[in-house]
Amino acid sequence: MTDGDTIKCGDERIRLLGIDAPELPGHCHGKRVCAPGDAYASTSSLEAAMSGDLHIERVGEDRYGRTLALVTGPRGDLSCWQLAQKQAIYKPRWDNGYRVSHLCPSAAL
Repeated sequence: MTDGDTIKCGDERIRLLGIDAPELPGHCHGKRVCAPGDAYASTSSLEAAMSGDLHIERVGEDRYGRTLALVTGPRGDLSCWQLAQKQAIYKPRWDNGYRVSHLCPSAAL
């Protein structure tokens, strides 16, 4: 677990598709506009949803070399989970093919 929108699977860092979660202290600096909220609560929420087997659908790579993916588990899609729990905000321009908005249209508003 890295934060509320990025997980680690072995050596692979996986960025959940279509969402932005609050940054941990020290990670939001300069002129960067970061997602509002409590980074620790967001991280805990994602961690709680990651119990059981996870399925990773890789869809690309971001500018930091992280895998962009839809990740699903017993509680459903993790991006949708974070949106429904109000622990992340939807970012349409980060939603390759609008996959997240199709999976959870009410949460991705």
